[in-house]
Amino acid sequence: MAATAPCGSGAEETGSEAAAGKPGGTSFQRKGPRAGGLDRGGSRLVSIAGTRPSVRNGQLLVSTGLPALDQLLGGGLAVGTVLLIEEDKYDIYSPLLFKYFLAEGIISGHTLLVASAKEDPADILQELPAPLLDNHCKKEFDEDSCNDKTPESNIEMKIAWRYQLLPKMQAGPVSSSRFGHYYDVSKRIPQELIEASKWYGFFLPEKLSSSLPAEPCYLTHGYLKLLQFIQSIIYEDGFDGTNPQKKQKNILRIGIQNLGSPLWGDDICCTENCDNNHNLTKFLYVLRGLLRNSLSACIITVPSHLIQNKAVIARVANLSDTVVGLESFMGSEKETNPLYKDYHGLIHIRKIPRLNNLTGDISDVKDLAFKLKRKLFTIEAYQNIKAKLTCENIIDNF
Repeated sequence: MAATAPCGSGAEETGSEAAAGKPGGTSFQRKGPRAGGLDRGGSRLVSIAGTRPSVRNGQLLVSTGLPALDQLLGGGLAVGTVLLIEEDKYDIYSPLLFKYFLAEGIISGHTLLVASAKEDPADILQELPAPLLDNHCKKEFDEDSCNDKTPESNIEMKIAWRYQLLPKMQAGPVSSSRFGHYYDVSKRIPQELIEASKWYGFFLPEKLSSSLPAEPCYLTHGYLKLLQFIQSIIYEDGFDGTNPQKKQKNILRIGIQNLGSPLWGDDICCTENCDNNHNLTKFLYVLRGLLRNSLSACIITVPSHLIQNKAVIARVANLSDTVVGLESFMGSEKETNPLYKDYHGLIHIRKIPRLNNLTGDISDVKDLAFKLKRKLFTIEAYQNIKAKLTCENIIDNF
């Protein structure tokens, strides 16, 4: 079910021995970080591959696999939190963000746990995008950018001066040794990288035949089996700290696809007043408790547009640390609107983490659009689109 080769490149440091008894020596020497992640002063985190501390609160972060999204979320996804992706109507772009997250885990050497009710996790891994690293990255990035250039894009109007000061959502390519990477959606990740990674798969149809405990449970079969599976991986592999990881500390990346759909045995997408309204919220409540006490980060895609009861959507959002909604233009009137002609949809940052608080934070960046280019998925501030349209209208009037 999983490749067994070691993953990750960060190593634990060990303390040095005291030099007491030697000439000029002292028994008070600096020690390296402990296995728990802090040094004896409790001020420094152990270096883990593919992570970095937040400049805002020191929280350990991992990349979502999309540098533009990392920037919008305050630098990345905080370890111990849940990122909820509200799927677009035809489920075209949300699987792409899901795969970015998993691909970043493989490149960073993290352990993966992939759960799905409709696709075999092994097949999902085979469809991950290929990384763009070092010299190849800049070449592909520039090529994609040049293909999108139009004569109007080179015109700078004074009326749009204020929009030039906005931060760019899509930065240039990064080195393979740094935090976050870019990926080529037109190519698949090399097979040798998948074989060298450590991952676990949860395919619901394969779990339905197993027996359940006799005692009553307030979760559907699929949710219960998935929670048990996640809990066993966290405890057995030492991501919770009770059974310390022997070789080097690592991150567990959990990806759950189409949670809440009828394939999981949930009927919240079928009727407004269903009997299992609280199954999904109970699952998220327990899952978040597991993540808070472990070196784990989770991404979940949910077909929120199919959920009939809006109160359920609100509760699901409250139980998630980060919420990102995707709105595709396909099949809508916006698809033919000239304002959106160069883009494929809107991205809504509904909630970002404010850990150890009762309420969530709201991103100060609004009105974002996304586009799937030939090789890259890009995000741009919507104000830039309005400024561009204004400039075009002024030019047409001359």
